[in-house]
Parts: sequence; structure tokens; C-alpha cells
Amino acid sequence: MKSIIACLILIVLTSLPTGSLAWDKQLTLMTHDSFSISKPVLADFEKALGAKVVILRSGDAGEALNKAILSKNNPLADIFYGVDNTFIGRALEEDIFIPYAPKRLDSVDPALRPGSQNRLIPVDYGDVCLNYDISWFKRHKLAAPRGLEDLLDPAYKGLAVVQNPATSSPGLAFLLATVSRFGEDGYIEYWKRLKANDVLVVNGWKEAYWGHFTAASKGDRPIVVSYASSPAAEVFYAEIKPETAPTGVVVDKGSAFRQVEYAGILKNGRQRALAQNAMDFILSPRFQEDIPLQMFVFPANGKAALPKVFTNHARITDTPARLAPEAIEKNRDRWLREWTEAVL
Repeated sequence: MKSIIACLILIVLTSLPTGSLAWDKQLTLMTHDSFSISKPVLADFEKALGAKVVILRSGDAGEALNKAILSKNNPLADIFYGVDNTFIGRALEEDIFIPYAPKRLDSVDPALRPGSQNRLIPVDYGDVCLNYDISWFKRHKLAAPRGLEDLLDPAYKGLAVVQNPATSSPGLAFLLATVSRFGEDGYIEYWKRLKANDVLVVNGWKEAYWGHFTAASKGDRPIVVSYASSPAAEVFYAEIKPETAPTGVVVDKGSAFRQVEYAGILKNGRQRALAQNAMDFILSPRFQEDIPLQMFVFPANGKAALPKVFTNHARITDTPARLAPEAIEKNRDRWLREWTEAVL
């Protein structure tokens, strides 16, 4: 009788959907609200760890990092995913991560790796840049923008919508692109002229892209700040897949800012061994190849295969705008203050 009951229990357990087992152990991954992982990959993540993975979404990237810093003596999680290179200086200064070199780290482009002694590991990247509605420019017989300077031309008056860098991650990345392109002495003048040319500033990406961008809404702005991978998303989500993307991107001449996201093991976390195994999985092809169609950015593992829609339609620039993390950390608050005074 006992053997029959044991067999029945085993049958029930093995027939349960993946991820529904009551794990004895638990790993908590703290991240931003835009983090996404497919259910099959999350199930494989849990199998690889032999533990339940809890995703703790904690606001936008800056807000989530602030929560991790405030709770560093009694961490809310074991791993933090989503520190980007606009806030990496703060994350390292606060000393909330421990060093760990995960498996497959040698497959990550050294250019993406900060001088963090492996306290933060690159997991994905993408270029923030101007996107434009190709058909709108064709209908109006106007040349599409090719650089940041084009937005100052009276022909582009009232055509662009951007995000507030104090409230938006891509908005901050775009501000940094202008600092890189025009320098400390020129970026504010650029923004003043952009304001005079009737640029529209909104709080976040969704409001800009889905609320005002003509290629994605009934808005009246054919230029928006988004990602160089946005055209791939437009094709992927289209009911009828077009051969070419409806949006173009401006990535030449230092017009795009390379945004890199990092993950790290939180100091004082309760599950050190699990966290190390989790970092190994995050750089594995299984996790990395899930990233493009979940978050529409590029995987940091250079050996991860890209989906066809990415290879056909997503872009990455050879000449990104560059600013040292130390310079960003030192000057970010001042740049935001100066931008707010000049533009808002």
C-alpha cells in the first residue's frame, strides 16, 4: 500500500507544470519594472538552481538601485539585475556587491566590462537614439534626420518628442549623448535651441512612443527617442510582418548612447551559493538568447544566437556616444539640474 501511495505521489509531482513544485530553497532577484523573462526560461532557471526564483520588481532602474542601497545591511534580494552604466558609479561607490566571475565571462566583450573587479557583470546592452517614422517623411517629402544637429533645422520644428532625463532611463541616456556630442560647453545651448524648435518633453518612454510617435500611435511627432532595436520590435509585434521596419534609427556620428545593463551578487545576501549559480545561468546561452525578444536589447554573451528579426532589423552603432562612468557619476546631478533649468 505504501509503495502504491508513493508511486501516486511521484506521478502527481512529475505531472505538475514546471515551476509549480514547492522548492525548499529560494533565490530573490531584484530588478526594474521592465525586466522580462519567458516562462520556459524561468522554469529552466529554477531547475538549474534547484530553487524557486522570485522576481522582485522595484520601480525604474534608478529607483530599484536606490532601494538596494537603502537596504544594503539587510538586503531584499540575493542578486540585483539592471544597474546600467548611467548609475554604475553610484552602485560601486556604495559597495553593495561582492566580486564573482561567472562561467562564460570570457564570452563577454571586454569593452562592456567596467573596472569593477567583477562586482558587476554585463548582461545586455543597446543603443538609445532617435527613431523616425519612415513613411511620414516620405509622405511629406522631407529628408529623415541623420544626426542630432538636424533637429535644430526649422524644417524639423515640432517634429520630435523626447523623455525627461530626470524621470526616464532612455531620456537620461539621450541627455548623455548630447553631452558627449556637444561637450560641457555646448550641450545646454543645443537643448535651448531644441526647445526653441518646439521639442516636446514627456515623462516616460511609453508616453512618448505610444502616445505621440506617429509610427506607433495617432500622435503628431514622427521623431522619438527610443532604441536602435525598436524597429525589430515593430516588425515582431506586427500582425502582418512587413519586409522592412516602419521606423528608422539615427545612430551615426555619436548620435546614440550605448546603454549597458549589469547584474551582481548583493553583499550580505542570504543565498551566496545560489546567487553564484544564478550568475552562471544569467550568462548562459539559454538565458542570454531569451533577452532579445523579451527586452529588445542585445545579449552580452557574444556567443548567444540572435533571432532572425534582430539580425534583420535591429541596429547597433560602431560609433556610440561615450562618457566615462566616473564622469557620469560626478556630473549627472548637475547635468540634470542644468537641463531642467534650461528646458523646463
